[in-house]
Amino acid sequence: MKIALGSDHGGYNLKNEIASFLKDNGYEIKDFGTYSTESCDYPEYAQKVAEAVAAKEFDFGILVCGTGIGISIAANKVPGIRAALCSDTFSAHATRQHNNANILALGERVVGPGLAIDIVKTFLASEFEGERHQKRIDKISLIEEKYNK
Repeated sequence: MKIALGSDHGGYNLKNEIASFLKDNGYEIKDFGTYSTESCDYPEYAQKVAEAVAAKEFDFGILVCGTGIGISIAANKVPGIRAALCSDTFSAHATRQHNNANILALGERVVGPGLAIDIVKTFLASEFEGERHQKRIDKISLIEEKYNK
C-alpha cells in the first residue's frame, strides 16, 4: 500500500513518527514535506498530497498540522478528496466504512503519538462498505462538479 504524507511545521514531528511506523510495517511512503519545524503554510502540503491521492498515485494520504483542521479543509478543496480529521479510532473506522475517506488528517497538538498510530492503523485497516453509503459519496461528487466548473 502506498501512502502520501504531508505536514506543516505544527505537524512535522508527528508526521515523522507516523512515517517511521509506516516504514517499519512495510508501507511504501512518500513525504511531500515540510522537512523542518520552520514556519510554513499548510495549504501547500495539503495540495501536494491531495493531488497525488486524487490522481491515484497513492492509495491514501495522511496530513498533519497543529489541529488537523486547516490542512483537512485545504485538502478537501481538491476534487475527489475526502479528507477526514480524526482524533479517535472510532471516527477513523467510521470514515473509511461510511465516507470512503482517502486522506486522514491529524492534529499534533491534539493527539499524542501513541493514539495517532492507533488511529492510522485503524484507518488503513478499515474498508469502505459501499452500497447505501455509495449513493452519499455520489452526492458529494455532484456537489464538487457543480462548484468546480
